[in-house]
Amino acid sequence: MFEQHKGILLESGTNELEVIAFQVGTSTFGINVMKVREIVQVSPVTPMPNSHPYIEGIIRLRDEVLTVVNLANVLGIEPSRSPDQDKFIISELNQIKVAFRVKNVSRIHRISWGQIEKPAELSQGLESACTGVVKMEDQMILLLDFEKIVVDINPEKGINVNQVKVVEKRNRSGKKIIVVEDSAILRKLIDETLAEAGYEQVMFFEHGKSAWDYLAFEKQDKHQGILDEVHLIITDIEMPQMDGHHLTKKIKSDEILSNVPVVIFSSLITKDLYHKGKGVGADAQISKPEIVRLIETVDQFIL
Repeated sequence: MFEQHKGILLESGTNELEVIAFQVGTSTFGINVMKVREIVQVSPVTPMPNSHPYIEGIIRLRDEVLTVVNLANVLGIEPSRSPDQDKFIISELNQIKVAFRVKNVSRIHRISWGQIEKPAELSQGLESACTGVVKMEDQMILLLDFEKIVVDINPEKGINVNQVKVVEKRNRSGKKIIVVEDSAILRKLIDETLAEAGYEQVMFFEHGKSAWDYLAFEKQDKHQGILDEVHLIITDIEMPQMDGHHLTKKIKSDEILSNVPVVIFSSLITKDLYHKGKGVGADAQISKPEIVRLIETVDQFIL
């Protein structure tokens, strides 16, 4: 199913995404197509002694050895009673490939980011496991936080504030930066790392729509003066209401705001997806968690 669909993936900047729906236990979850390399039948798994509880073991897929993460273990759900019918979703994020075991894969849904709500608005219990809830006519699909799962297993794949201490000390205090990131945890970490580097004037927004509303209002109020208020924008890609690609496209299509550098900072910066950010006019694209490279790139644009 997935291989047949890959030829009609969405163009960049439409504020839409395609979600692969799958089951774990009796619940329906989803993953952004952009994170998926392929979906394969399960194969024998080699157990790994003393591994993280989420990890089932490793498999060999062609010339690669991949870690298998059983999502039933992650979610505290009883494992499938028919494991031979399970599927492996081969995903690439944070610059690593992982095989996620799921019960089965149902279909691909094409939706707007406007259909996605933050889980806190519906159920606080979902906050730690999901990044959003897709409201469909006949069901709700929970978008799992795959990046958090990877970081829970291997904290080195997360943002480390201490890494910024190697960055050259320079006067950065007068520069004004906007950061658009839907994860509260990552907003805090990015705030701490930018502050450690010396960037003190940072404004945060939870998604692209709130950032765009602010930019549009400020531009109307200050016109060309907006360029004195916003020196650079850092944005994630996956966000409810308006994603980072659509936000970047709107900024770069505006006569005045197009002069503001936009840096995409996301776990989805892969060789296959780099062209999407380039297509909407991003000035640079940095893969999470390369925070030192992010600081160095910001320096290049505004110092």
